[in-house]
Amino acid sequence: MLAARSGPFAHHHSPRSSRRSRLGVATLLLALVVAGCAGAATPAVSSAPGSSPVGLSTVAGSASAGGSPSAAALPGGSAAGSPAPGSAAGSPSAALVPGSSAGPAFPLTLTDDEGTRVTIPAAPARIISLAPSVTETLFALGEGPKIVGVTSSDDYPPAVKSIPQVASYTGVETEKVVAAQPNLVIAWKGITSTTDIATLRSLGIPVMVLYATTVPAVLRDIALVGEATGAAAAGASLEATLTSEMNQVTAAATAAGPAPRVFYELDATKTIYTPAPDDFTTDMIRRAGGIPITSGIAGVYSISLERLVAADPQVIVLGDANYGTTAADVAARPGWGGMTAVRTHAVRPIDDTIVTRPGPRIVEGLEALAEAIHPGLALPSFPPVPMGAP
Repeated sequence: MLAARSGPFAHHHSPRSSRRSRLGVATLLLALVVAGCAGAATPAVSSAPGSSPVGLSTVAGSASAGGSPSAAALPGGSAAGSPAPGSAAGSPSAALVPGSSAGPAFPLTLTDDEGTRVTIPAAPARIISLAPSVTETLFALGEGPKIVGVTSSDDYPPAVKSIPQVASYTGVETEKVVAAQPNLVIAWKGITSTTDIATLRSLGIPVMVLYATTVPAVLRDIALVGEATGAAAAGASLEATLTSEMNQVTAAATAAGPAPRVFYELDATKTIYTPAPDDFTTDMIRRAGGIPITSGIAGVYSISLERLVAADPQVIVLGDANYGTTAADVAARPGWGGMTAVRTHAVRPIDDTIVTRPGPRIVEGLEALAEAIHPGLALPSFPPVPMGAP
């Protein structure tokens, strides 16, 4: 099943204009996705030659269904053990280092983010993307013409509207996938259900599952998609370019002055949601020059009002501004008026899509986040990532 998300409700959501739509998506996901997230709470900063690249084989969380939102680890899915304490650690301001670009010829066997070895017999000519971030990555690598199926949540680039939809909130439409005759399906853990992934694999279709929980892992996954699709050079080049740009933005943001305490609001309609401490968006906040306020519990996206008040955010970033939430709404909430961010009018909207979608526009997301945390910050200028049309 496909889970659309704003904040904890999928790293790849489509913008929706109404609070009613957001609540519908939230309710659906909370019923579907309650497994744990993975990764270290601080970003890994390098992949030593010969070592496993960040994000390729270390994920955490257990498959489950149902459960209380306050106990849920969102987003979720399947897979295996968590990294050893102290692994994949590093300073947010430390430079990112792209992984190796080398890749053997097809047939090719790669290890995905769940630790599954996926064999791809030949360079894929027909690819199905089951996550908007994957679709954007494929376009950025020049692989757009090969995409033969996407999800109902895909909204960028505009050319995606002409591609058949093979999955929605209700799940993957297996018959449409089979009819499209894909050579490769690329999914995202927690968006595509483990059941749908298993079904497609049982039909002999290679399925690669991504699940990046840090900024370095997001960038490494871009290179991994390049390797899987026969565009290894393009993937490595894009990873290196984005790595350099991210480092420059981080350098400017972390030099802007003392890091303020930042609360990134995903939703506060009923339960208050913010990125979990092991979500890559939390890594983004650090790299944007902020101190993230989280639940303090790996995989848990909900935070109590009491904990939030005690943390006293100095900046509140409204990821739910896409759904109509305003600074005035925040100020009017009972118990919120005493927070420093509310008293000093440091409640700022942001385009949550580019911040929480782990794809090639991640630099735009980091820039937007840095500007929200440090208004007036002078940032380097980069050309947008080109997106070809099918």
